[in-house]
Amino acid sequence: MRAAVIVFPGSNCDRDLAVAFEQAGFEVDMVWHKDAALPEDVDIVGVPGGFSYGDYLRCGAIAAQSPICKAVVDHTKRGGYAIGVCNGFQILTETGILPGALLRNAGLKYICRTVGLKVETSDSAFTEGYNAGDVIGIPIAHHDGNYFADDATLAKLQNQDRVAFTYTENPNGSVGNIAGILSENRRVLGMMPHPERAADDGHGGTDGTALFRALSGVLAPA
Repeated sequence: MRAAVIVFPGSNCDRDLAVAFEQAGFEVDMVWHKDAALPEDVDIVGVPGGFSYGDYLRCGAIAAQSPICKAVVDHTKRGGYAIGVCNGFQILTETGILPGALLRNAGLKYICRTVGLKVETSDSAFTEGYNAGDVIGIPIAHHDGNYFADDATLAKLQNQDRVAFTYTENPNGSVGNIAGILSENRRVLGMMPHPERAADDGHGGTDGTALFRALSGVLAPA
């Protein structure tokens, strides 16, 4: 199994994401944002958290124009798997891979703490290691994590069981308490909380481990 973790100027969670993949059995390639292609045998692309391009213009907007993002879009259009965490989620919405937008937190302050997440569906490669209704503790660290979608998009996400995680106590004003969503084919996950920061006892919790283990179980060669 091979994962590609994209690195932008300002990424600061790329190593964390790579380690979480490695602990779940993946070989990991770090891919620079100016590269035009992904490794040919990549199984999943990870778009990490951080502050790509200093969050200038809009969070993720400049990164979405990087050469590698066209390859990421093409990868997902072919049915490839991808996960975007925090700034990575912002980038996935800016590329159009996922719907909606991430706005400034309702309280206009940067938030960094562990929050409760409710698992809304176990019907995906990312969440099948949990049971729907489970509550897990995952860290957040963002200033622009307020997920917004119009009423029609929100209804579509809910009706298609594409809301992956919701906040038990909404920290940022996200519509519908949404913390993470799935693509229509359920092979792309975008989430603001950081599961890679909850995948090691030394970090204070391991509730994110099941996400990476579930991926390895789905993507492992038969």
